[in-house]
Amino acid sequence: MIEGYLRRLGIEGRPEATYETLVDLHHRHLDTLPYENLSIMLAAIGARGAPDPVDPAETLERVAVGGNAGYCFHNNGVFSLVLEGLGFDVVRRAGQMLEAAGPSGTLDHLALEVRGLPTADNPGGRWAADVGYGDGFRDPLPLVEGHFRQSGYVYRLARVGESGWTFHHDPHGSFNGSFVRGPVAQEDIEASHLRLSTPLEGGFTTKLVVQRRDASGAETVRSIRHTRTGSDAGTRELREFAEWRDALAGLGLSFAGVEEDALRELHKRQAADYDEWLLTR
Repeated sequence: MIEGYLRRLGIEGRPEATYETLVDLHHRHLDTLPYENLSIMLAAIGARGAPDPVDPAETLERVAVGGNAGYCFHNNGVFSLVLEGLGFDVVRRAGQMLEAAGPSGTLDHLALEVRGLPTADNPGGRWAADVGYGDGFRDPLPLVEGHFRQSGYVYRLARVGESGWTFHHDPHGSFNGSFVRGPVAQEDIEASHLRLSTPLEGGFTTKLVVQRRDASGAETVRSIRHTRTGSDAGTRELREFAEWRDALAGLGLSFAGVEEDALRELHKRQAADYDEWLLTR
C-alpha cells in the first residue's frame, strides 16, 4: 500500500530516506491530501455510519485508492507509517492545541519528530514534520529553538522542559500554536478520536473544515466561508451549493462514495449555522 500512497503523490518507486526525500514528501502530501473532517460531519448529520478510523494502516489503504485522509491524527499517522516504511526514524508525539478547552494534557494533536537527518543548518538532525495542521508550516522545521520564516509566514519553536516543545503559529494562522510532549500510544489516539468525533460534545462535529497549505499560502473552507492567506489573500461566502462543492474539490477533497444529496444537506446545514454565527459573533 505504500506504493499506492506514493503513486497518489506522483512518485514511482521507493525513494531513499534522506532529508531531501522528507522535504519532497512533506510538500507532496500537503499538495495532495487536505486536512478535513468530511466523514465526521457526514456521520454527525446521519448521512453515514461511523467516521473514518484513525488506524494508520486503514488510512493508508483509503488514501492509496483515492480517498481522503482526515485531520491531524489521520494525516500524521499515515505520514509516519510511510516514513517508517521507507526507513526513516520517526517518533509520534502527543500534542495539545494552546487554545484547547480541555484540561492540561488533553491529547488533541499528533505531531512527528524525524531523527537522524543532519544538515549544515541542523547538525543535530532532528526535524519537526507535520502534515496535519491544515495551514501549518510548509517545510519540516529543525527541532531547535528559534524563529523560522517560510513564504511570508513566521513560526517559532520553543523548548519546554526536558522533551517538550511549543510551536507558535504565524498570526495569520487558524490557531495560536500547540504544545508537544512525549511519545504517544495508538490506543490513546483512538480514544481521543472517539471523543473529538462523537456528537454532541465532539470538537470536530459542528463545522466542516477543509484546509490545504501550498507553496505560497494557505486556503481554508470553514462551514461556507472560503479564506486564503498568503498570496492572493481574500475571503468569500460560498452560498451556492455548486461553488461550495467546487471549492472543496479545488482543495483536493475526494467525494468518492459520497452521495450528492448528503452533500447538499451538509451545505444547507452549514449555511444555516454560518448565518447564526453572523448574528451572534
